Amino acid sequence: MKRRKAPVNHTPDTDDQLRRSLGVGRRRFLSTCTAVAAGAIAAPVLGASPVQAAPRSAGAGRGHALVPADKRGIILYTVRDAIGRDPLTTSLPSGFRAVFEQLARFGYRQVEFAGYGQHANAPGGASLESVQGAKLLRRWLDDNGLRAQGNHGFIPGSWPFTSADLDTFKKHLEIANILGLPHMGTGGDPTGSAYKADWDVAADKWHALGAIARRAGLKLYTHNHDAAYGFLLDGGPLDGQSKPTRSSGIRKLEYFLSITDPELVWLEMDVFWAHVAQYKFRTYTAHDGSTQTSVFDPAGLVTRNDKRYPLFHAKDGVVNTTNGMGYDMVPFGTGVIDYTTFFSRVGDRNYHNPMVEQDNAPSTTNPGQSLEHAAIGYRNLAALRR
Repeated sequence: MKRRKAPVNHTPDTDDQLRRSLGVGRRRFLSTCTAVAAGAIAAPVLGASPVQAAPRSAGAGRGHALVPADKRGIILYTVRDAIGRDPLTTSLPSGFRAVFEQLARFGYRQVEFAGYGQHANAPGGASLESVQGAKLLRRWLDDNGLRAQGNHGFIPGSWPFTSADLDTFKKHLEIANILGLPHMGTGGDPTGSAYKADWDVAADKWHALGAIARRAGLKLYTHNHDAAYGFLLDGGPLDGQSKPTRSSGIRKLEYFLSITDPELVWLEMDVFWAHVAQYKFRTYTAHDGSTQTSVFDPAGLVTRNDKRYPLFHAKDGVVNTTNGMGYDMVPFGTGVIDYTTFFSRVGDRNYHNPMVEQDNAPSTTNPGQSLEHAAIGYRNLAALRR
């Protein structure tokens, strides 16, 4: 998803607040900012062997692993170029089967799907979005000791649902069951709106979908980007379209959590985008017109709604105070987002399922980069200790 990059003004106080919220020391923060300003944020140096190239995290081998071995996962969007490339033109892993083999070699035990398409020359053909295709995928998962934990699949655009949308949704539930998914989800927010009334409608729709998924034996989840943790417009003077212009201070997805049934609707927190929201959405105009400050605490929200968040996207970033987001995305474990603290705070390590993700891992000049970065992500996820 493209993000609009707008310049933002910062003061030393603003930067100190960001640094403290990340748990980053001043020297490390300033050195990162200097590197960004100079255009010098560098990816890790990668050698011929991705596993050997992955940097070790501090604390590796000591204490208790924050993410148990059987909970270490990756969303396949990270390596989408490898899945989609032509196996007849390269010796690199290509297509689902070969990519599963490579991910298992790295140590991953879980995957999250982001569609069922691959190159037409890969085993199984271009589309595995069918009962037969799902059976092939399940066999390859089993052969490599992998479990499919979730997917970013089809969510009906219609409401009330059209018959065609319902049929497609049910087909995806059938595929999910063949793959053995305990969860089925989407890569988007329930709504892109800032208005309370639209989130009420979204809750009705997701309750209906969640009930269908529950009858099929699956938990339905939605995924966040930064906007979903912006402030809800739910009061104050109305604009020309009779829409509210001010906020009570509750965040959109927090409101969605409060009005949805925990037995029907679950969430997947993208920790990177949650931290972008922490950076972007710090003040709001209250119903009385005053400006209020409220700094978002991603781990705190999970702690208060522990069982609502069965999955995470473990995605990392380095500080960038010039791009409007606060961060640039980097391989997991090579940035400044404090995952040791995050995973320590959110608790039950045998319940949550972190999926390494890096949107920009594929490279047009280095065809092996996404798998190399996947290896780095695994090693750093495994190294987290408390």
